[in-house]
Amino acid sequence: MTSQDVILGMLMKKSLSGYDMKHLLESVFSYFYNASYGTIYPTLSKMEKEGLITKESVQQDGRPNKKVYSITEEGRERFRTYMYSPIQLNEFKSDAMIRLYFGEFIEPEVVISYLELGIQRTEETLVVLKSDYEKHKHSISSTQEICLLIGIENNESVLGTLGRGLERLRKLLPEKR
Repeated sequence: MTSQDVILGMLMKKSLSGYDMKHLLESVFSYFYNASYGTIYPTLSKMEKEGLITKESVQQDGRPNKKVYSITEEGRERFRTYMYSPIQLNEFKSDAMIRLYFGEFIEPEVVISYLELGIQRTEETLVVLKSDYEKHKHSISSTQEICLLIGIENNESVLGTLGRGLERLRKLLPEKR
């Protein structure tokens, strides 16, 4: 999966501006895909040169013109090729997990602070995912619903594991007098 595959998929439904795509990546796709403006715009430029998308400048009242991208037939074919290609293994990278793994080399209080931060961030993510699910559950496809539910259930599981780990580590600390 590349940024190109994700962008083509977004454009299969309707034409979008780069800003609209970034918003989708920060909301709908944020649980399982990450891309920045620095990735989106060079990818759009490359895709346009390859004939996978077209760009139209749309005038807006009192604002700069908006560039709206649409998928071409060649882009649709490329997206279909991606969808029928073998599924790649999931990739998971986490700074927090690396720090936890090597936590034996630092003070337990620091590791505890990592766990507390992880709990806070996971709770925040869970609130957003549950809100998105409630807001969109009647307007999304069954496959989109599955993605949201996986996100919710994975975060609930992580939250439980972090909480139990935090409790275990706190028990190992000497009593403060």
